Amino acid sequence: MTGCNGRGVRARGRAWLAGAMLMLACTAAGAQIVQGRLALQWGDPGPAQQALPARLSATLVTDEGARIALDPAQARRAAGDLYALSNRRVAVAFAARDRGVLQRTAVEVIVPADRLWQRAPALDAAGRVVAEAPVSGTTRWVTLACRFSDIATEQKTTAFFTSQYGTAAGQLGHYWNEVSYGKINLTGSQAYGWFALPLARGAYVTMVDGEEEADLDKLFTDCAAAADPTVNFTGVQGVNMMFNGDLDGYAWGGGACATLDGVRRCPRVTWNPPWSFGNLAPLAHEMGHGYGLPHSDNSDGDDDTYDNPWDVMSDGWSNATYDGTYGALPKHINIQQRDRLGWVDAARKLIVPAGNFSRTQVALDFASLKGSTHPQMIVLAMPAGADPYATEVYTIEARRRTGTYESALAGDAVIIHRMADYGTAYSVDADVPPADVSNNEGSMFTPGEVWQSPDRSRWIRVDAMTATGFLVTIGPKLRVTGGRLPGLRKAAAPLAPQPAGSLRSAREASHPSPARAGARRAPADRGARGPIAGRRMR
Repeated sequence: MTGCNGRGVRARGRAWLAGAMLMLACTAAGAQIVQGRLALQWGDPGPAQQALPARLSATLVTDEGARIALDPAQARRAAGDLYALSNRRVAVAFAARDRGVLQRTAVEVIVPADRLWQRAPALDAAGRVVAEAPVSGTTRWVTLACRFSDIATEQKTTAFFTSQYGTAAGQLGHYWNEVSYGKINLTGSQAYGWFALPLARGAYVTMVDGEEEADLDKLFTDCAAAADPTVNFTGVQGVNMMFNGDLDGYAWGGGACATLDGVRRCPRVTWNPPWSFGNLAPLAHEMGHGYGLPHSDNSDGDDDTYDNPWDVMSDGWSNATYDGTYGALPKHINIQQRDRLGWVDAARKLIVPAGNFSRTQVALDFASLKGSTHPQMIVLAMPAGADPYATEVYTIEARRRTGTYESALAGDAVIIHRMADYGTAYSVDADVPPADVSNNEGSMFTPGEVWQSPDRSRWIRVDAMTATGFLVTIGPKLRVTGGRLPGLRKAAAPLAPQPAGSLRSAREASHPSPARAGARRAPADRGARGPIAGRRMR
């Protein structure tokens, strides 16, 4: 991709100043630069809205409070790692039309403009500047239960909502502490409500181009204003809003801004209808978006992002454990998502640079193991292309069926994810064609099996299972010396679109409710109101 004044985004991987230099080049080329907070909001359909696509809204909220809708596909390319900039202060360069008229849909460059960017960011395995979005310490959330003026039902009590934040196994405080290896806690999180909204549901959810669309900002502003006399928002990092009626078929997670306690604040925010807050899995999914995590996916090539049950940021329903009080419980997130938030220590991460073809055996500990003494994340870098942010990177982790959240996984195995499309993690499936849901044998690599990268430059052999994980050998072309025969996986198949509904029947049989099934419409972002040519919404 070429940026302002002919400079390519590849330059961003050369030094941490390159992004700022490119921004200066945009200024010289006549582009207009606007600073503000980047608000990303992900929409996830409920079980009764199976045919709806995932949605993503990207908005620049200026210091004056103006809202500029950004094309998500353009924003991904312009930022490189857009998701690491969620809810942060950024500078956006917009291309200018003739006579200097601002063309807001032409996003050229997005770079961080907050204090996190004042230190030199690290480079990742592909030579890309890592914007970094670490989350650590106490992340206090408050639940605000708000009811529409025309709906009287209050599905859950505030005592129930407060209990969701508990530290016992199967509660959110316990879950996020476990997933983060103790890096974060939810101490002080509490629920309040029910608060009466000033308007009926129809004032917040209107028809736009024949579809319902929730005014997320108005919902947050009015719900927070109703709670403001009661709730002390000082130190609050996240707000979970629970509404007593359906929104627009979706639950939402991301960030938003409003005046709280007389101060303009921009916390992590989720918008939850009853089907979402009745189960911890979708609620944790939306909180993950609040932390800045994008969706994950599998490698079947369709436009359904909810088919990777190795990550709650994709399929929260399949292979989930259940609790009589809190419903479907969230499984863990994949190792790349953990690393995105700064939860994987450097000593637990092994990066194999592109061009390194030496052979080595690694003791790979289970990703769920707290206090690991061996690597829990292996990163295989691939040769960089013209745009390093579009360069593929493979991550390798070990998963096992254990504990409160992971005991219903499909098996104990090495799991591989392909990082592509500016930050999306696709679970690798060696079956041809790939399965519709990646809880199949092809997605699980076990002792005696070998995987090779599509360009045949990297091979991974799973040698044996240990008490704490797996022994894996990494290197050039490998031979199988024992174990199961033939024991060889074929090269990972490239992504290819599958006929609509071709692999749905097996999935529907495996988890009929609340399954995701049926063909999905072409995804659309909230701002453009239509499909974005050549790219799937993630």
